[in-house]
Amino acid sequence: MTTQRPSWRKASRSGQNGGNCVEVADNLPGRVLVRDSKDQSGPVLTFAPSAWQGFVTLAKQHG
Repeated sequence: MTTQRPSWRKASRSGQNGGNCVEVADNLPGRVLVRDSKDQSGPVLTFAPSAWQGFVTLAKQHG
């Protein structure tokens, strides 16, 4: 049995200066993981893909 690991990527709006950044892993079936890029061993939020997509859509509308 193989366990799939999260493939983390920084938010596209994150700068290269180490500011407030989040990382997202959306490669796992049925869930999207979100964490603070400055605290990679800290807490991880888990969302259903539909809930995450709703958040992203709303954030884009209110940029």
